[in-house]
Amino acid sequence: MRGDEKIFRRRVERFQELMRENDIDGAVIRTLSTFIYFTGTKWLRPSLLIPAEGEPTVFVIKGEAEEFRRRSWIEDVREFQRVEDLMAGVVTWVNGNGFSRVGHEFSVERDAYLLFLKLFQRLNPMVEVVDILELTMSLRMIKDPWEIENIRKAGKIAQKGMKVAEEVIRPGVSETEIAAEVYRELMINGSEEPKVYVSTTPRAHAEPFRDLKVKENGVVTVVIGTDWNHYYANTARTFVVGEPGERVRRAIEVKEKALQIALEETRVGATLNSVEKKLSDFFKENGFGDAYLAGYTHGVGLLIEELPMPTIVVPTRATKVAENMVLSIIHTPLMIPEGAIKHEDTYLVRKDGLERLT
Repeated sequence: MRGDEKIFRRRVERFQELMRENDIDGAVIRTLSTFIYFTGTKWLRPSLLIPAEGEPTVFVIKGEAEEFRRRSWIEDVREFQRVEDLMAGVVTWVNGNGFSRVGHEFSVERDAYLLFLKLFQRLNPMVEVVDILELTMSLRMIKDPWEIENIRKAGKIAQKGMKVAEEVIRPGVSETEIAAEVYRELMINGSEEPKVYVSTTPRAHAEPFRDLKVKENGVVTVVIGTDWNHYYANTARTFVVGEPGERVRRAIEVKEKALQIALEETRVGATLNSVEKKLSDFFKENGFGDAYLAGYTHGVGLLIEELPMPTIVVPTRATKVAENMVLSIIHTPLMIPEGAIKHEDTYLVRKDGLERLT
């Protein structure tokens, strides 16, 4: 397995402490990133059961148990052939232990199906379902040294990918062609599930299109997420092709100054919304108030974008910056007619400031 067993066992123990403090008897983990956080390995269609006391249990498809045990520290690994067997196993685990309050992560992430939750409630009508997302994310938001080292390694791979992007961007090349070359570089260097977004038009989150191509005197923005041992680093750059005009030059200049404000203000104890307010005022004062999107930062870790996520989870804008958070700054682009103007890197929060990891 990747990483020391003690790291993952301690995470489960800390989570169990939180469950006991909140009178939760056990948790059913279906979200992939949290599954990785506790087990140490990526596994599709994950089902992890963690009691408030005792050893965790994992359900995998028939034939997968041997390989899963090789990649994880968990000993109680059970196989199922039909989804009915999985559901029966979960029900038996809940009822056999006499659990009355069971945690689920209310997430939109892959494998965290609403259908599964509804089925769980139907099969366990006397069990109270509790949202544990706040508990799991309170652990995940603060990174340990092993996580930080993985993110730092991922950042080095991202740098190689961005260099390739710079080399292949030229008039007439499609967004998918650019993305393909970057993907190849990232995966050759060890990234297993990279993310590459390319935009030649004003789009904040741009899955590449084959029919959109780099224009003469255009703007191209590339966002890269690379993983190492399942941990991501996130970086973005805007490339200017030819002479796109004064508005683009001015937007880049303003964005660079805003970045410096964000880096200076994002410090231990500051709230994200206090920094957001200063950035919003700055963009308005410099004529880009209408082009600015709220949500200047987000967490980075087992997901390229995780809590705190002020871009789309508004309550997390009140989050206080804490030591050993890993944040992407500045996340949101300036949306002008020529394109999305973006400059983004991944930073580690230290007591005395920010350390850039990409």
